[in-house]
Amino acid sequence: MEISVKCPIFGCLLLVLLPMLCSSQDNFVYSRATYYGSPDCYGTPSGACGFGDFGRTVNDGNVAAVSYLYRNGSGCGACYQVRCTNPTYCSDSGAYVVVTDHGEGDYTDFILSPRAFAKLAHPNTAFELFSYGVVDVQFRRVSCQYPNYNTVKFKVHEHSRYPDYLAIVIIYVGGQNDITVVELWQEDCNEWKGMRRSHGAVWDMANPPKGDIKLRFQVSGSVGYGRWVMVTNALPSYWKAGIAYDTDIHLY
Repeated sequence: MEISVKCPIFGCLLLVLLPMLCSSQDNFVYSRATYYGSPDCYGTPSGACGFGDFGRTVNDGNVAAVSYLYRNGSGCGACYQVRCTNPTYCSDSGAYVVVTDHGEGDYTDFILSPRAFAKLAHPNTAFELFSYGVVDVQFRRVSCQYPNYNTVKFKVHEHSRYPDYLAIVIIYVGGQNDITVVELWQEDCNEWKGMRRSHGAVWDMANPPKGDIKLRFQVSGSVGYGRWVMVTNALPSYWKAGIAYDTDIHLY
């Protein structure tokens, strides 16, 4: 489910100006940001990236929907520092967020979870910041870091149906890296076969190879442009929907 017009905690207030897309000397870009309603202030499990519950709680719920930064799904999982510009209410560091959804809010680049939006404020000034509904911000892409999960995992999407349909999401991708291509090794044809980007960060294939899954994916970002990363035993022979499988891959 994609996010469109949002109803904030204090009512449906969404007055937005056209973002100023100009860079500052420290590589921040000027824009606008708002937030969406959430009963527990976390993200949504129905985000367009297809992360499910991972997208609700990853990064302690400091997540965001983005518009053009979504980049047809290749922007899913990217991390950004977002800070607002009102010196009375806004902290210097702002919020560090993970992209888990697509959404547009009248030319805003970010629609933050309430938890992330509150991080924009100085201590004890979040209420005042929420009352604005929309704020001017600066943002820049930063490296993703997951202190408790420093290796990549392959999660079998809940919609997978063993053995006829496999969909996966690659999670805990560190650094500033985009996954651009995913392929499985087809033993009987002796060739790599590309998976389809189903939506967001979800890659799928009908009639996947039997046995242990050998997988490779192409990375564009801090580890290099177009670099291939190969995993011999990415998934076991009898993979299960909803299960995340560990790897020893570190991306920085």
